[in-house]
Amino acid sequence: MPVHPRQRGEGQWALGQFEPLNATERLKRDDPGLHVRERIITRYARAGFGSIDPADLRGRFRWWGLYTQRRPGVPGGRTGSLDDAQVEDSFFMMRIRVPGGQLTAGQVRAVAGIAKEYGRDLADITDRQNIQLHWIAIEDVPEIWRRLEEAGLSTVQACGDVARNILGCPVAGIDAAEVLDATPALRATEAVAAGNPDFANLPRKYKTAISGCAAQCTLHEVNDVSFVGVAGPGGQPGFDLWAGGGLSTNPMIAARLGAFVRPDQVAAVWAGVTGLFRDYGYRRLRSRARLKFLVADWGPERVREVLEREYLGAPLPDGPAPAPRPAGTRDHVGVHRQRDGRYYVGVAPHVGRTSGSQLWQVAGLAERYGSGRLRTTTRQQLLLLDVGERDVPELVAELEAIDLPPDPPALRRGAMACTGLEFCKLAITETKQRARDLYGELARRLPGFDAPVAIHVNGCPNSCARFQLADIGLKGMIVDGEEGFQVHLGGSLGAEPGFGRKVRGLRLTGRELPGYVERLLRAYLAHRADGEDFAAWARRADEGLLR
Repeated sequence: MPVHPRQRGEGQWALGQFEPLNATERLKRDDPGLHVRERIITRYARAGFGSIDPADLRGRFRWWGLYTQRRPGVPGGRTGSLDDAQVEDSFFMMRIRVPGGQLTAGQVRAVAGIAKEYGRDLADITDRQNIQLHWIAIEDVPEIWRRLEEAGLSTVQACGDVARNILGCPVAGIDAAEVLDATPALRATEAVAAGNPDFANLPRKYKTAISGCAAQCTLHEVNDVSFVGVAGPGGQPGFDLWAGGGLSTNPMIAARLGAFVRPDQVAAVWAGVTGLFRDYGYRRLRSRARLKFLVADWGPERVREVLEREYLGAPLPDGPAPAPRPAGTRDHVGVHRQRDGRYYVGVAPHVGRTSGSQLWQVAGLAERYGSGRLRTTTRQQLLLLDVGERDVPELVAELEAIDLPPDPPALRRGAMACTGLEFCKLAITETKQRARDLYGELARRLPGFDAPVAIHVNGCPNSCARFQLADIGLKGMIVDGEEGFQVHLGGSLGAEPGFGRKVRGLRLTGRELPGYVERLLRAYLAHRADGEDFAAWARRADEGLLR
């Protein structure tokens, strides 16, 4: 008797549904993704690109941070209509895992050297604190891995159905306003997460944030699992547990589980939530395989109950919600005093795009003026730590000389862009240069504009640049046969989280963008209330002003 669709299992291992229900699940069952490393070193790097098994190339390579790039010249209008072999190039994007964004000058110099020698001197800082290289040839991967690992870095689980890079506040341990330093908890969790076969076959990608930042810069509301710094029972510093956030085509705000987690419990609780996702997560349909769908169906009470009963073996105490986020941006750009009296200096590369040459210079500056500690951020930015007060002016001048001003124009500071059509096989539109051209043109048209407005340019619906959370979010699409964008306005997190407002029927070609955004920003300046930020204005403004 045929099974009615509503009776079909969701592929949940905990319910005995082990039969793979899609090609990706079969691929992972047949040979785990972590196993491909040996084949890359001993076979593919020696025999070349043409020797790579397609199942490894388009599947398991991701477990080691490797995606094939988009072949130059394939237009965005062909995305989705061509198969992988027609879209992909014989070069790779390589994503380097940077837990908590924590780097040393030596590590940055190692990455810079690799970018210069093997990656056409190109590097991108992502909004998940990774560094991505491009133009990587398979023959060079073993040597690149050797250099990275010698420097204490890795590409393991930077992509794939795994626990991705763990987000952390870039000024953990040095910011006087933080609730607590989450670094020990983050490192303990990284030791459990990275390369662990127990968590190397999850239903889908899985994103973690662990932070005690008062500015809540790791965006706990949109991660699969987050530990948010709070003052718990009796004033004890610890973490509030959240689960089930995510963006892409079905954006959802994470749910508070209401549980307080001590710092020494974080790794075990993370393993419990991750094990719950592994075992109960939906594996039948890739489009419903993220943790957010399970949390939405179950509700936070049931998630917490199953977590405590089946994975922790004991209840967690109730705890308080995080304090409201302070007004302003969640970045750390500029010159800021540390708790020890020294300073950190945050800069904004152009939408995360940098180079091996520029990173090499930054590493030298971090050693000359600071302790050699650097950090990447969730806004594609870069921080240099531990700078003496007398050295700040000279460091600022040196950074400005290499186009990394600590006080960049507001629109450059707030801009983000995904990889886009230049390299991404899923993209429909170009993003990096378009974003840079856009805020450059707006600076010319609106000299002196200094309101903190964030413009995020995304090349497809998948929201790698978090367009739903931007003041002005641009989602790539084809408009009238050209590269264009759907507009989302007024996205925000914090006390009143909400995804950007779509203006009915508003779709713009790339050529129309500068004129539209100029009109929009002028309308904001003319009609905002005293002290009103752009997101609040955009949510209440008459639609006629937003067109």
